[in-house]
Amino acid sequence: MLRKTLLATLGASVVLSFATPASAVQTQQVKSEEGTLEVTTVVKGLEHPWAVAFLPDQQGMLVTERSGNLRLVSPEGQLSAPLSGVPKVWARGQGGLLDVALSPDFKQDRTVYLSYAEAGEDGKAGTAVGRGQLSQDLKTLNGFDVIFRQQPKLSTGNHFGSRLVFDREGYLFITLGENNDRPTAQDLDKLQGKIVRLYPDGKVPEDNPFVGQENVRPEIWAYGIRNPQGAALNPRNGTLWENEHGPKGGDELNIIERGKNYGWPLATHGDNYSGAPIPEAQGKTVDGTLGPYHVWQVSPGLSGMAFYDNDRFKAWQHNVFIGALVSKNLIRLQFKDDKVVHEERLLGELDERIRDVRQGPDGYLYVLTDEGDGSLYKVGLK
Repeated sequence: MLRKTLLATLGASVVLSFATPASAVQTQQVKSEEGTLEVTTVVKGLEHPWAVAFLPDQQGMLVTERSGNLRLVSPEGQLSAPLSGVPKVWARGQGGLLDVALSPDFKQDRTVYLSYAEAGEDGKAGTAVGRGQLSQDLKTLNGFDVIFRQQPKLSTGNHFGSRLVFDREGYLFITLGENNDRPTAQDLDKLQGKIVRLYPDGKVPEDNPFVGQENVRPEIWAYGIRNPQGAALNPRNGTLWENEHGPKGGDELNIIERGKNYGWPLATHGDNYSGAPIPEAQGKTVDGTLGPYHVWQVSPGLSGMAFYDNDRFKAWQHNVFIGALVSKNLIRLQFKDDKVVHEERLLGELDERIRDVRQGPDGYLYVLTDEGDGSLYKVGLK
């Protein structure tokens, strides 16, 4: 049985210190509603970075680059050479090396999970997830093994997803885009436009909602998803939250529930990029589907997500932070009675596409920018 408690590694991480020496980096001050932000450049020179994960015991951070490199950033801001043992990725369009996550038992098993675009036999690609063991010298992923493949492979370069989230019981959730093939999000015999739930080794839990149904993929936990590039576990109650790109308008924030249909492309708040209606759309809400928890009528281009749950900056307690690629800022959401009551846009001064945001073990936010000369920033209130 999977454990019913929070993972030891994650639980311990909140007491670790992760700091960047002021002498090694540049810090700028930016105004915000809750006070002055200090934005510190941890490292520059990243090639379209996609995700960041914190190693325990102040060993640094793992950062993925979409071109296919996994890099180590030391606590002092030094960038390593690419690690060896990383799988070959399909680096075209939006595809490449995507998310990175540590095993819940990383201190014992040193397992690192990666999601990435994987080539098919017909020139198309799909999302894959695998895992390997990080060497003690932090230079190699040993024994990398693929545990999941999105089937069929339909992407010509668009809408791969994908984020990796472990829940409190140790199940692995993977968010999957619909490869810009809209109807597949409603097809339960395909893994496009889905959120899947697996054991850490890739096996399917018997209590998944569609297990045993004919012509239905047993991995599916929820469906009707477009292009989910942000996901995080709510630390207050353990629920899985997901954000996704709408078409032209209609970016969504969703709370993911077992077996639910989130509507795409039948229900949407957006239109095609041409301005024409989505052909399959029946309205903003459709019977039998679950509407978004929160929606942006003008699309910020959501990517990455972090719940703030640390005492360092009390003004941010229980806020949600989401990166924005199109509007080039960091979105801060405030809640009251489980409703979004306020939104603030931060870091617009950087004028950079924000791909990922995570809360570090030191209570600061860490932000990745999706640029050819991308940066990792450390962000906190002065």
